[in-house]
Amino acid sequence: MTDFQKVIQESMFWIEGLAALISILSYKQIKNQYWKYFMYFLIFIFLCEAIGKWGDQIMQYNKAAFYNYFVIPVQFIFFYWLYAAKSFENKKLFTVLSLVYLLSFIPSEILFSTNKIMFSVNYTLGCLILMILVVMEYYKQINSSSILDFGKNRMFYINLGVTLFYIGTLPFWTFLTLIREYRGIFNIYFDYFLISGIIMYLLFSISFIWGKQSS
Repeated sequence: MTDFQKVIQESMFWIEGLAALISILSYKQIKNQYWKYFMYFLIFIFLCEAIGKWGDQIMQYNKAAFYNYFVIPVQFIFFYWLYAAKSFENKKLFTVLSLVYLLSFIPSEILFSTNKIMFSVNYTLGCLILMILVVMEYYKQINSSSILDFGKNRMFYINLGVTLFYIGTLPFWTFLTLIREYRGIFNIYFDYFLISGIIMYLLFSISFIWGKQSS
């Protein structure tokens, strides 16, 4: 890892903490809304990243398994819930998409090695599902009567952040095994991964500051 990447990775960690803090400070405004679960989600992510950062200093654990079997699935399922069940008000869609994603672990366990940093099959499918939801959300926003007030739409910032980070880094994690052989390309993608992560969590923070949705 380059010195620049170390600095950006450290910055990303604390920006995640900042997003969690801003969401906590917004609790009074969102405590009666489903957005309070987004606050819980950001706190959860920051705590998981803290475990990933310092956990091996106090206990022995498999970091790859921690992320692949727990942290990443929770992230995907939460966003499926936020988009499908809440933004689109389609609980059945949320259930179907979540089951499809979770069932993808079965062939992954049988056919592919689990001794890797990222389960590319699961991550690729998870991102593809999320990409469909992102496109649907853009379509919904574009056709909304309040499109001129997009700056007050909390989902606008969240959708943009998810696009830049999850969708933007999809090729990187899907083809990680191949990309790692080419350090120049790997560093470019890894730089983007870290920078887009920072931007995403800043956008999440902005969504609490500027977003004025009442439901």
